[in-house]
Amino acid sequence: MRTEGERESDNVEDRRGFSIGRGGAIGGGAILIAIVATLLGAPPEFVRSLLGGGSDGETRSVPNARPVDPADNQRVTFVKVVLASTEDVWSAVLPSSGVRYRPPKLVLFSDQVDSACGLAGAAVGPFYCPRDARVYLDLSFFNELARRFGAPGDFAQAYVIGHEVGHHVQNLLGISARMEDDRSRLSAAQGNHLSVMMELQADCLAGVWAYHANQTRHLLEPGDVEEALRAATAIGDDTLQKQARGRVMPESFTHGSSAQRVKWLRRGLDSGRVAQCDTFNTPSL
Repeated sequence: MRTEGERESDNVEDRRGFSIGRGGAIGGGAILIAIVATLLGAPPEFVRSLLGGGSDGETRSVPNARPVDPADNQRVTFVKVVLASTEDVWSAVLPSSGVRYRPPKLVLFSDQVDSACGLAGAAVGPFYCPRDARVYLDLSFFNELARRFGAPGDFAQAYVIGHEVGHHVQNLLGISARMEDDRSRLSAAQGNHLSVMMELQADCLAGVWAYHANQTRHLLEPGDVEEALRAATAIGDDTLQKQARGRVMPESFTHGSSAQRVKWLRRGLDSGRVAQCDTFNTPSL
């Protein structure tokens, strides 16, 4: 992915080097349970609640035992360039859907972070909180993406950011609020299916961003699309469940299968149209 000379976003909040105290530290057992729950397809909200500690004590920032790695500075620049690109694209594209784009903040953290959606650890992975309109990212996830999931490459990382910004677009369009309202009236299995539709739409919106970023700034290089598709395959629910327990339980999917994630990311990449990302009114995901 070509990033040299590109604009860097000012909407990055760096909280690396600090952890969160809330009347006590998060125990290693809770983190282990959260990792397992994530692999087994638990909803992100449930996983974050596991890491929340359950205490009503005052939240405070304290020095983190893990120092900030100076080598991450290059990645911070990369994140700022990708976020700036999403700002430029969605500011131009979203008004055609009747909504003015208001960029999200992207919060960099190490190990754990407090958000309006609760306390979360790095085991949760990158996430978007609609309550404070922020994307949260621990840069160590990019190492996990390459080493654990076998999906290296800068555009694989950019896809992850584009996906979370896609959730912000859903929030601006009112889709997130409608989903939460609908979920309260659904069974667990139905709620999981609704979550899958949300996640696949965010994949498609990431593709829409990449399409326009390449059209206007020619950011993509040979092999970039393949990197993103490889990442989408690696983090499909069926792939993760096979790795975790050797079998697949589709009724517990919350993000979609590898094939579905590739399909919807590809749809956005090929069309560049938000209208092509309607996962809620399609005969087949």
